[in-house]
Amino acid sequence: MSFTLVDPTTGRAFRDVPRASLDEVDAAIASAVAAQRGWADLAPVARADALRRFASVVDAHVEELAQLEVLNSGHPVESARWEAGHVAQVLNFYAGAPERLSGQQIPVAGGLDVTFHEPYGVVGIIVPWNFPMTIASWGFAPALAAGNAVVLKPAELTPLTALRLGELALEAGLPEGLFTVVTGSGSLVGQRFVSHPDVRKVVFTGSTEVGVDVAAGCARMLKPVTLELGGKSANVVFADADLEQAAAAAPGAVFDNAGQDCCARSRILVERSAYDRFLELLEPAVAAWRVGDPARDDTQMGPLISASHRDTVAGFLDDARVAFRGSAPEGDGFWFAPTVVLAEPGDRIAQEEVFGPVVAVMPFDDEADAVRLANSTVYGLAGSIWTQNLGRALRVSRGVKSGVLSVNSHSSVRYWTPFGGMKASGLGRELGPDAAEHFTETKNVFFAAD
Repeated sequence: MSFTLVDPTTGRAFRDVPRASLDEVDAAIASAVAAQRGWADLAPVARADALRRFASVVDAHVEELAQLEVLNSGHPVESARWEAGHVAQVLNFYAGAPERLSGQQIPVAGGLDVTFHEPYGVVGIIVPWNFPMTIASWGFAPALAAGNAVVLKPAELTPLTALRLGELALEAGLPEGLFTVVTGSGSLVGQRFVSHPDVRKVVFTGSTEVGVDVAAGCARMLKPVTLELGGKSANVVFADADLEQAAAAAPGAVFDNAGQDCCARSRILVERSAYDRFLELLEPAVAAWRVGDPARDDTQMGPLISASHRDTVAGFLDDARVAFRGSAPEGDGFWFAPTVVLAEPGDRIAQEEVFGPVVAVMPFDDEADAVRLANSTVYGLAGSIWTQNLGRALRVSRGVKSGVLSVNSHSSVRYWTPFGGMKASGLGRELGPDAAEHFTETKNVFFAAD
């Protein structure tokens, strides 16, 4: 059994990829169990050196990985190069973790108490199609650093870079079975990660609907899970902000990766007194957003991932008030022009995740109203606040129920800082200096003095 990959730039099929059977998934997990024992027994410095070698091999193949992502995902090549380099950086960062997974010595009456960070064993990582390389590395790098083995399921639409990373891991000298990429459906491969007793932790990135099912399955197995799910993030612009800067940054905050980003600032909330002026500034910024051939270095946005997803995104415009649009190529490929709509807080397009290059703009009256509107969806992943008033920035950032916020910026993810959502946007945290600890269990040992 296999599935066929389609180039989103042309709409043409170009490769078949095997779909793993249940027996093949179980065999990969069994190999991971065997490989993990030796990996965990290595001295921390040996695991660190192995991860640095892996990072070095990835770094030597950045261009190859980038070209695979252009073909398979339609990412602009400059973005894809950054993504591939990011994988190497994440590996290098977490190569420092094995030697820092220190427990505690706790004096107690009658002896000494010592804690240890013990790896779970095998970690199952389920990766979405929107950022195949980067999101995979956020899971496998700290998991490996902590002494675990990893079985990783890429999305059926975009498996190529994950498969190549699995090959590069072997080229770098990681043991056979330690990091295995298993291709296939979520209903089989992903579900088996959840139900298999030897997979002791699951990391899932994807829709909130599927994430709820994953969490429920892990709960039945008493299995820890990290979930990074959907978003409907707000870009909050106050009248005292640098409006030119905020408007210039807004397209990148929502149209990057064609809006197929859980952190996309897909709602722009503008203080009423600045609303008209902001829209005047936003229109030329959207018109200038370069949509086209992802193989070109100057392209800012490529196609959507599939024809069906393009139809889903287009469906959000059926009852929307379109203010203005950018441009996109016509003909073959899954193209969609960047779109700005005017919305009310209760509109579908202001509440549901579009996952495409569409942004809803709404006015607000004052600081309290801005916080209320920002919190008016079920999601709570990311967001931005534009103001020159530091006190306001602090108050609003504390009031908005989102896990990752930025002030006068739309930056969301840095691998050395924690990342994750609130409400229906997720459970747990990825990245940051403590991420490797999240792939361990704490063991407590008491030594009697007598």
